[in-house]
Amino acid sequence: MNISPSLRRAKAPLALTAAVMLAASACGGADAGGSGSSDGDKLAGNIKVDGSSTVAPLSTAAAQLFQAENSGVKVTVGTSGTGGGFEKFCAGETDISNASRAIKDEEKALCDKEGIKYEEFTVANDGLSVVVSKDNDFADCLTVEQLKKIWEPGSKVNNWNQVDSKFPDQKLELFGAGTDSGTFDYFTDAINGEEGASRTDYSPSEDDNVTVQGVSGSKGGMGYFGLSYYEENKDKLKVLKVDGGDGCVEPSTQTVQDGSYKPLSRPLFIYPKATSLDKPEVEAFVEFYVENHADIAEKAQFVPLNSEQETGLKKALEDLKAQHKS
Repeated sequence: MNISPSLRRAKAPLALTAAVMLAASACGGADAGGSGSSDGDKLAGNIKVDGSSTVAPLSTAAAQLFQAENSGVKVTVGTSGTGGGFEKFCAGETDISNASRAIKDEEKALCDKEGIKYEEFTVANDGLSVVVSKDNDFADCLTVEQLKKIWEPGSKVNNWNQVDSKFPDQKLELFGAGTDSGTFDYFTDAINGEEGASRTDYSPSEDDNVTVQGVSGSKGGMGYFGLSYYEENKDKLKVLKVDGGDGCVEPSTQTVQDGSYKPLSRPLFIYPKATSLDKPEVEAFVEFYVENHADIAEKAQFVPLNSEQETGLKKALEDLKAQHKS
């Protein structure tokens, strides 16, 4: 495995405490994963991560780099979707929840009820990419209004010439995120103006690779998912520019960071459980993840944080350490 020389070697953790949380004030719930141990600089134990399929490659990259220096630690990364991940997290089944949107009030309430305390870290950015088949030689840019026409609840648009009269008579086949996905929540809110508001007659999946297969196999196919999945499959897919009111803009590192790719740019999160942070291996992994976020984002083909976000992330980590010392 090639590891960037700028990645800092994971070491014995700095005792990031379970005292910090965003929502609940009750004591933490049951621990997920096996109990870990620390012998000098040697860490051992299991770390369970689940949640967003979009964030999964990011956390997987972090896990691979961390485990290269800590062979006694096993990090498993699941893909139940952001919503499904929070269900497991608030039930005390996982140590860290990946999320492609911020935790919802009802999820906060569920964690509160179960006594689950946690911290929130913004670890990277992503631009939702709208993709079509490589064989699509007629569509290059769609407006938000056109995307809404296609995806809004009750839409009967089933041919590309209904989207734009200049487009050919080509059947439109739609693929996208399942309802447990944070990608679904974000896309529907950004395009249709209401989270969860979407036509239902499309092929949904929590696995973005299924969307890749569906779109690439249909000349009239269209789908949406995180930018990293397009980057990984650009030999099979074509990405569309989106006009959010200021002209057609293609998703890229620059356009996502500067906000010109709108309205489909978003931050990505991890939520470590407070009681899990009492375990040395979880503590060290989270610290490693946060301190090496830019290298991890690059390895996983995500958009790194901008300077303002990076400042906020560093402060969040410093605050966590300071609370423990106090």
